[in-house]
Amino acid sequence: MHILVVEDDPTVRNFVAKGLREAGHLVEPVDNGKDGLFLAVSENFDLIILDRMLPGGIDGLRLLETIRAQNNTTPVLLLSALADVDDRVQGLKAGGDDYVTKPFAFSELLARVEALSRRGRSENAPQTRLAVADLEIDLLSRSVRRGGQRIDLQPREFRLLEYLMRHAGQVVTRTMLLEGVWDYHFDPQTNVIDVHVSRLRQKVDKPFDTPLIHTIRNAGYMLRAD
Repeated sequence: MHILVVEDDPTVRNFVAKGLREAGHLVEPVDNGKDGLFLAVSENFDLIILDRMLPGGIDGLRLLETIRAQNNTTPVLLLSALADVDDRVQGLKAGGDDYVTKPFAFSELLARVEALSRRGRSENAPQTRLAVADLEIDLLSRSVRRGGQRIDLQPREFRLLEYLMRHAGQVVTRTMLLEGVWDYHFDPQTNVIDVHVSRLRQKVDKPFDTPLIHTIRNAGYMLRAD
């Protein structure tokens, strides 16, 4: 699934993001309500994991109420140190689909994520394929084809391509790739991104007439069909 994690505590945020990625999910972590709200309304997520208490003037409940007012039905799992029954009820009434209190075991969180995923699949047709021009990814079989020709990718290359395809037509910055694909929350000052993008181009673009992966100077990369 494509999951947005909005959590200001870096220890919790990194712990949750790392565990979800290891479970095979694509994760976008942010540390404040303003960025969380922007992403929630501008991108398509399968699930939002949302801390109730956030800095920056937009707390979790306000964020949740705002997206529900816009008819955004993305399942939301609330995280909070507030464990009273009234607090849980308040979160659910604001539009939350589930509520987990801190501290929590990751196994429980993952079970609740999977339960919400099953609920979402029963209500909406699942997105199992991504496509841009003649390039297709099957998210279930983890396979890639272009023009009907199978392309074999390493796991990190697959995650990189999936991220680019989920943001097709948008500039994807180095920071976005470091956080979304490598789970780095700092710039290691290496050419790891350049190396992987180059390898991906060798497989996805070089054998074909039309390149899809473009370098945006001083900004990042974009996957698009010209």
